[in-house]
Amino acid sequence: MKTSKFLSSAVVMAAVFFTTLSFAQKNPMVGGAAMYPAKNIVENAVNSKDHTTLVAAVKAAGLVETLQGKGPFTVFAPTNAAFDKLPAGTVETLLKPENKAMLQGVLTYHVVAGKMDSKAIAAAIKAGGGKAVLTTVQGGKLTATMSGSKLVLTDEKGGKSTVTIADVYQSNGVIHVVDSVVMHK
Repeated sequence: MKTSKFLSSAVVMAAVFFTTLSFAQKNPMVGGAAMYPAKNIVENAVNSKDHTTLVAAVKAAGLVETLQGKGPFTVFAPTNAAFDKLPAGTVETLLKPENKAMLQGVLTYHVVAGKMDSKAIAAAIKAGGGKAVLTTVQGGKLTATMSGSKLVLTDEKGGKSTVTIADVYQSNGVIHVVDSVVMHK
C-alpha cells in the first residue's frame, strides 16, 4: 500500500515537473534572454537587450505600473532596431518630459486589451476574410493580415510592421516582437 502511494506521488510530481518544463520551454528567447511565463511584461522586457529603448520609453511614459498590472495585455513590442528606423531625433524628442502624453499615445497604440496569441489573431484574420482590425488601448486601430506565414500589422498611417517573434507568454498577457514602430493618426 505504501509503495502504491509513493509511486502515485512520484508519478504526480513527475507530471507536474514535465508540464512545468514543457510550458517554460514554449517561450522563445528574446534579445538573448529567457522569457518566463510567470513574470509580467515589464519583468521580462527589462532583460531583453533588443528592447532597451522600449523599456526606457515605458519608464519615461509612466507606464511601468500599468504594464505590471493584472492585464491581460497583448503587446506588439518594437525592438531597438525598430525605433532606429524612425526619423533622427524622434526617440529623443518623445523621451522629453514635456512630451509624455505623446509618448504614452505612441506606446499604448502598441497594446491591445486581452491576451491574443498568434492563433487567436490568425482566427480573427480568417473570420474577417483576410484581415482583423484590432482596437488598441490608445483607441486607434491596427489592421492585422498575413503575408505568407508572417503576421503583418498596418497602422493608421499605412505603415507596416512584421511580427518577428510571436507568442512570448507573460503572467499578464503575451508579447509579439515587431520590426517597426506603428504610428496612430
